[in-house]
Amino acid sequence: MKNRISLLVCGGTGCIASESNEMITALNTRLEELNMTDEVTVIKTGCFGFCGQGPIIKVQPDNVFYVKVKLSDIDEIIDEHIVKGRVLDRLLYEDPKAKSKVKEHKNMDFYKKQYRIALRNCGFINPEDISEYIAVRGYEALAITLAESTPEDVIKQMKESQLRGRGGGGFPTGLKWELTAKQPKGDKYIICNADEGDPGAFMDRSILEGDPHSVLEAMAIGGYATGANFGMVYIRAEYPLAIHRLETAINQAREFGFLGKDIFGSGFDFDIEIRLGAGAFVCGEETALIHSMEGLRGEPAKKPPFPSEAGFRNKPTSVNNVETLANIPSIILNGPQWFSSIGTENSKGTKVFALAGKINNIGLVEVPMGTTLREIIYDIGGGIINNKEFKAVQTGGPSGGVITKEHLDTPIDYESLKAIGSMMGSGGMIVLDEDDDMVELSKFYLDFTQDESCGKCTPCRIGTKRMYEILDRLTKMEGSPDDLEILEDLAI
Repeated sequence: MKNRISLLVCGGTGCIASESNEMITALNTRLEELNMTDEVTVIKTGCFGFCGQGPIIKVQPDNVFYVKVKLSDIDEIIDEHIVKGRVLDRLLYEDPKAKSKVKEHKNMDFYKKQYRIALRNCGFINPEDISEYIAVRGYEALAITLAESTPEDVIKQMKESQLRGRGGGGFPTGLKWELTAKQPKGDKYIICNADEGDPGAFMDRSILEGDPHSVLEAMAIGGYATGANFGMVYIRAEYPLAIHRLETAINQAREFGFLGKDIFGSGFDFDIEIRLGAGAFVCGEETALIHSMEGLRGEPAKKPPFPSEAGFRNKPTSVNNVETLANIPSIILNGPQWFSSIGTENSKGTKVFALAGKINNIGLVEVPMGTTLREIIYDIGGGIINNKEFKAVQTGGPSGGVITKEHLDTPIDYESLKAIGSMMGSGGMIVLDEDDDMVELSKFYLDFTQDESCGKCTPCRIGTKRMYEILDRLTKMEGSPDDLEILEDLAI
């Protein structure tokens, strides 16, 4: 019997740092020793999302989810579970509330309320094997688009889905594509913004590490819709694994004819290349990103004109975030009404958050828009470590805000977060407990923003430095009452 069992091993950055690559080698070595390689397949996947419990090994079809696996556990997993059929209880996840072991991931609170669209393939397929992406309907959306739809049809689908940009601004994707498509024919570009710079954010990196083909497919669909024949992924050089898997995916897509000339015999040409960024936070803003790609200093530009009118090399350019693009193949396959049926009135679909901080269940969380902070922190996140008091959650990165206990039941969508002084941002969500000092937290973010300032504008270049100096005095107990007034004035 061939491939009776599959061992899915997390191959995301976090788990690789904890020896998951070595575990894959050890698994294969032990299986070879037992002459079981024809029965058991070891598959390196992307991130499962439950990062705080990594490295993770999932046994299929048993649906057994082993967490915090160590290299020294590998032989026992093979000898006891695979050979003898005995589940290793000590490697199962322990629910922090019930204090009981959970065997299947679908029964874990962390996963129960999630709805994975952007993360649908992460942890389930080998991101370096295009055949596994094809097996889960990969590139089918592109084929359908080129065979059955006009560019106008595709834009209409995006507008009807009400997909909004997941990079933080929340601009309607269909409208952005329409603005680019309406520009005169000629050179146009699709850019994937993978410059994820918020402290604590790792959503885009994980998508590219776990499911790079979904982003490439979406870029090709976007190229067809807007009239662009060339795409670029702007990604920070600090993401070597994501870059490697993107390069692998691009080469495979070209080999299979999903990128290049005359895709699916449609007459549509589209290709993609990778552009590396130096890790400047400001280059997450689309105009600064474009300047960087052109070899210029990464500084934002005034709008209008918008990139859709005059972007890369002064040509019409659509800049879309990784997570935004990851939603698009599913929208094409399932229909815009399916997507727009999820979420709230003005914020459709799901959102991926990087849940971190003083929380029991750390990891990537994808939930329908409108899910409350309380549900994410206490149901999915498992509550505060050591049952300490919740103080606040910081969302939206350095440009975002801090949400306190009184707003725990706020539904997460663009408008609701803005109404309470915060923002969606790219999706970082850092939970703070009773021991955290909010002044120190503010000082940390100001240290970050002044260091990352491009220096173009005086309020940012000088204002953040003055604000940091005030907070530094306060944390050293050297401040004065006047400092608070000055700090408030500078913050306006």
